[in-house]
Amino acid sequence: DGIDGLASGLSGAALLILGTLFLHYQMWTYAMLSFSTLGVLIPFFYYNVFGDARRHRKIFMGDTGSTFLGFMLSTISIYGLFKMYAIISFAVPFLVLGLPIFDICFAVIRRVSKGQSPMHADRGHVHHRLIDMGFSQKQAVAIAYMLSAILGMAAVVLTNDGEMKALIFIGAVIVVGAIGVLVIFHRHPDKTEENAKKPEEEPHEEN
Repeated sequence: DGIDGLASGLSGAALLILGTLFLHYQMWTYAMLSFSTLGVLIPFFYYNVFGDARRHRKIFMGDTGSTFLGFMLSTISIYGLFKMYAIISFAVPFLVLGLPIFDICFAVIRRVSKGQSPMHADRGHVHHRLIDMGFSQKQAVAIAYMLSAILGMAAVVLTNDGEMKALIFIGAVIVVGAIGVLVIFHRHPDKTEENAKKPEEEPHEEN
């Protein structure tokens, strides 16, 4: 949860997709767990993203909140989707949670390869890399949302048949991909160009 709205937004999207799938397969208990956890996240997301720190209306999650969300998502996935006998059900949670799974696996490999502990903190996470590339925090979160949306829609399509649903999925991917291209190729002002445009100040003579 290195950026406002990152953990809560990705977890909320995953819970919404999982809850919808549970409703489709009439797994009421797991659907209730998914939507109740999502209901807890919605007010937190609002005050975390849109809150004002100066008015003491901004809140943060911390390690306890993000660990709890990871526990709930993994438990719901294992006890819910893995109970289904369809082979494709094993791929659904890995797609829905694809971005966090990739991020943590890449972080462990990166740290171990450097001789560090897997728990060692660094700035190599996906959102850190996006910010270092020049994106703002909101743009980095938006890119993470779009990637998760694409993976989530792929998971939903895998659990259903039909050409129309596949066409809807392709159309959604094109729309999300187009938005992603606009965000990725949004030009940021170059500091060197800004400095070049500024008139050079005359040196001051010391008395």
